Amino acid sequence: MTAIESIREAIAKRALYNRTIREIEALPTELAVEDLGIYPADAKIIARAAVYGD
Repeated sequence: MTAIESIREAIAKRALYNRTIREIEALPTELAVEDLGIYPADAKIIARAAVYGD
């Protein structure tokens, strides 16, 4: 993988990470907690695991 490809991949992952955070935080709290079992305050942790596999 070239340096340019690595940078593109990193940018794409960061964009996905940010979009995932926004989507989780935008969920109505009742839906997130009761139906999905997640807390909007944990959006960064969930997004990191989803995008980067941590």
